[in-house]
Amino acid sequence: MKLPLRLAAAGALVALLAGAAQAATPWRQVGTDARSGVSGLAAEADGAGTALVVHDNKRSGQPRLSRLAYGADPVTVTPLAWEGAEPVDLEAVEAIPGMPGEYLAVASRGIVYRLKVAGTTATVVEYTPLPAIGEGDDFESFALVARDGRFAALWADRGAGADRPATLYAAPLTFAAWGEPRFGAVTRRSFTAPYPAAPGTRHISDISVTDSGRILVGSASDAGDDGPFDSAVTDAGQVALTAAGRVRISLTARPVPLGTFPGHKIEAVECLPGTGDALLGTDDENRGGYVRTAPYCGG
Repeated sequence: MKLPLRLAAAGALVALLAGAAQAATPWRQVGTDARSGVSGLAAEADGAGTALVVHDNKRSGQPRLSRLAYGADPVTVTPLAWEGAEPVDLEAVEAIPGMPGEYLAVASRGIVYRLKVAGTTATVVEYTPLPAIGEGDDFESFALVARDGRFAALWADRGAGADRPATLYAAPLTFAAWGEPRFGAVTRRSFTAPYPAAPGTRHISDISVTDSGRILVGSASDAGDDGPFDSAVTDAGQVALTAAGRVRISLTARPVPLGTFPGHKIEAVECLPGTGDALLGTDDENRGGYVRTAPYCGG
């Protein structure tokens, strides 16, 4: 499948303009094999330049969660102990705003785990399925929006190539007294990534939301465990959480990539608090995982 000329030209222009910035912030390797790729990122709130990383491992005893010191030189990765129901194929993780040390992590089949992280241990508080799961849905993304003490969640079926766009879901979010996440009325939107355009492209491989409500998405293609890989980060639209608690999604009619990344499979996009930077993470299968920053979250 070929991109329409207008979108292809726009993507090439963006990549050209971003070239200097990308060269200034190179990828840094954080894992060396298929068990150590970066499937999701959540910045920790202590301001120490650390983030939690989820790994998409499936066998019992394999690492599910690690702490990444992305502010260190060299970067370091420390596996965390997991206490509670063991997930299969974790793909996303997000800090719960206003609740230090608490996170929501999502597995590919739509199970949400509420976690409490203390030191080097993550404890499962509760878990529940996402609402409105569609036939064949495969989830790699999750993001939270907080406004005046109210929450909304965004997540997506990743999609697959020209015949299956991603489905972006959004819903209000509350928590039961015992910790269970509870979702309100669900909104759906279809999204097709402008780049990459390979067969089987995952149109949404992760989501992050800026302070102003811009929706950033990662998209990726994967030809197998040894690649080749390709990916992009795109400004997909806007989300708003109203005073009445309703979630409003407005997607861009003709989205243009903010940056393209041949050779890597981006599965994590995380806006870093207090900066205009996004922390990007890849799961490059047998090549391991990589991280870098890019100036996508300002404005």
